[in-house]
Amino acid sequence: MKEYIRKRVLDICNHIMDTKHTVRQTATVFGVSKSTVHKDMIERLPEINKRLAAKVKNILEMNKAERHIRGGEATRKKYKEEKEDNSCK
Repeated sequence: MKEYIRKRVLDICNHIMDTKHTVRQTATVFGVSKSTVHKDMIERLPEINKRLAAKVKNILEMNKAERHIRGGEATRKKYKEEKEDNSCK
């Protein structure tokens, strides 16, 4: 594994552990694709450090389990804002 990839994997790992960000949020912060973040955490990190990989996997699983709740909240907020905009007219 090239050194710059190894450094990116560890940087992303530390970021996720510190912030509990989702794959999408992390990808935005690091300027890479969601696929890159996912591959780094699921395939490359276990080669570097299995203990860190297990911790990050738990965080990503938690985010995945909460995904439907965040989506529902976003939808509720969207329609609430639309209703408020229409009542102001």
